[in-house]
Amino acid sequence: MKRTRRNFIKQSTLAGSALIFPYQGIKSAFLSDNGNTNENLQVHLFSKHLQFLDYNGMSEATAEMGFDGLDLTVRPEGHVLPERVTEDLPKAVEAMRKFGLRPQMMTTNVTDADDQTSRTVLEMASQQGLKYYRTGWLTYPEDRSIDESQSKYAQQFKDLEILNKTQGLIGCYQNHAGNHVGAPIWDLLPILRATKNEHMGAQYDIRHAVVEGGSSWELGLRQIQPYIKSIVIKDFKWGVVNGKWEPINTPLGEGMVDFNRYFSLLKKYKINVPVSLHLEYDLGGAEQGASKITMDKNAIFGQMKKDLRFLREAWQLAE
Repeated sequence: MKRTRRNFIKQSTLAGSALIFPYQGIKSAFLSDNGNTNENLQVHLFSKHLQFLDYNGMSEATAEMGFDGLDLTVRPEGHVLPERVTEDLPKAVEAMRKFGLRPQMMTTNVTDADDQTSRTVLEMASQQGLKYYRTGWLTYPEDRSIDESQSKYAQQFKDLEILNKTQGLIGCYQNHAGNHVGAPIWDLLPILRATKNEHMGAQYDIRHAVVEGGSSWELGLRQIQPYIKSIVIKDFKWGVVNGKWEPINTPLGEGMVDFNRYFSLLKKYKINVPVSLHLEYDLGGAEQGASKITMDKNAIFGQMKKDLRFLREAWQLAE
């Protein structure tokens, strides 16, 4: 049965109640006791955009805005530095839990299972109850063929998956526009197919997929969909900057991403995985992970809530 406007308004009202009383144990109307279904999403705010706040500050603000959790930056210049993960990750997770957030996602620069710092990051993440992490990006060096690089990275992913399994983690590689591995989407498949598709997969980014794929992004999604373990949400449009055409980041719904079509396909493919919301348009430096911002923080929080509201409403309305 199709969702009626009255039922939608009712659910939106319930969700609003959860925003008003973030510490009263009231669960979001979009989050069920048994995890995700096609009726809800777990939305995590990318902590890069709150790096002007300490652990308590970022957690409190995120909870008050109505997010389910944080996608915590555990990487150079992140909220948790890799070399301090043993000391600082427990502090960050404790703050998140204090304000009712799920310590589930993190973004790292991990690409090599043999790197000791990376191993420590994953071991600590496992101990603190996190489950999903984004890996670092890979490139195609000019001194070897793309096929050779894919074979090398396939072995790296296989090794990472073995390590992930011992720690109960799922590694996710993000497609990113430009000269990165995975930018065309298709080139990720030979690498991911080398894994068992259990503890290693893709973090699908619709913004970068549309930049690279144009009107063919649906074919890339169709190919990569069995491997998607988490997703990134953001929007963009093409524009001229200093006489050159380039992608310009926008608030959700103001760019070129067809969220109704995208969410309809996610539901069709039964993809319901943790979501990381990114805001990469002008937010006084917060969009770039600045430790000092030039915009009033309440204005930044207001824009974050606006994008979160758009995301949840668009998901509910997509069929």
